[in-house]
Amino acid sequence: MHFFSDIKVFLLILCPKSKNPMNLKQIYLLIIAFLVSLQGFAQRTNQAYWTYIDKYKDWAMEQMRDYQIPASITLAQGLLESNAGRSTLATQANNHFGIKVGSSWTGPYVLRDDDAPNEKFRKYNSARESYIDHSKFLHGKRYQGLFQLNIKDYKGWARGLKAAGYATNPSYAESLISIIEMYNLSQFDSGKKHNPNTNKEKQSGSDFFNRHMVYKNNKNYFIVVELGDNMATISKETGLSLKHLYEYNDLPKDYWPTQGDILYMKKKQKCASKEFKKYPIHIVEINQSMFDIAQLYGMRLENLYKLNKLDLSYTPQVGDILRIR
Repeated sequence: MHFFSDIKVFLLILCPKSKNPMNLKQIYLLIIAFLVSLQGFAQRTNQAYWTYIDKYKDWAMEQMRDYQIPASITLAQGLLESNAGRSTLATQANNHFGIKVGSSWTGPYVLRDDDAPNEKFRKYNSARESYIDHSKFLHGKRYQGLFQLNIKDYKGWARGLKAAGYATNPSYAESLISIIEMYNLSQFDSGKKHNPNTNKEKQSGSDFFNRHMVYKNNKNYFIVVELGDNMATISKETGLSLKHLYEYNDLPKDYWPTQGDILYMKKKQKCASKEFKKYPIHIVEINQSMFDIAQLYGMRLENLYKLNKLDLSYTPQVGDILRIR
């Protein structure tokens, strides 16, 4: 299956067979809706987003402590504005929040087309500088009303940012809210790291949970593999037997973890979470395997095959559409 031929699959998913077939106008409108929704799919669960979150979560929580800005908002803006650190502005100017020069900026800048051609954007020496400057920027006069909100009111902050003119995109607030809810970023607004292992003796003298954030996804918990991890260490520190660690993650016994891999702490669900009920599909990205997709949505690999009526020999191609619910 490929992109345009898959439109019919998308329509069948959203509009099951009925006694009243759609006319051409209805089909056209649904196709337009499908194409527009692709922008939203770019913000759905993917490895680049989880990698970005794992890399910058501590900075976001640090900025929350120092500047009283919700960590979820900082991360969501960083993800959205920098395309998870992959935008040209982020890679060439360390600008993760799309902040333009403005009247107060005296540092270096780069030119980029945005609302107008050749607009000036701030250039930083490091991504950390960008995070700190973003916090200072939000403490400007324009955004003062936001600090009257509860620090856990991410919806209020998202809508307040849009109302204050942070971005011209009319759906900016809803995009931030969608990212926060998709990736459970509100968990960082407590400023604490969740640790599912209650065995205090196992944790004594170990920095495992200082190096590994425990994330929530689809009624489950997972960690992102760090450099130097191995299955024996992960098993010992999480309190999971090796057998269960392999089993819960659909892994062969000869699997060796690599940095950035996702490992779940409990048995995965049979399908993606209810957040995907409206658009229960995944569009395959570059170098994604069925295993990668199952891990991203916290669903069992065998169920991903069954849900799509696919043989185990199937290899997904870029642009293929797969059901995840």
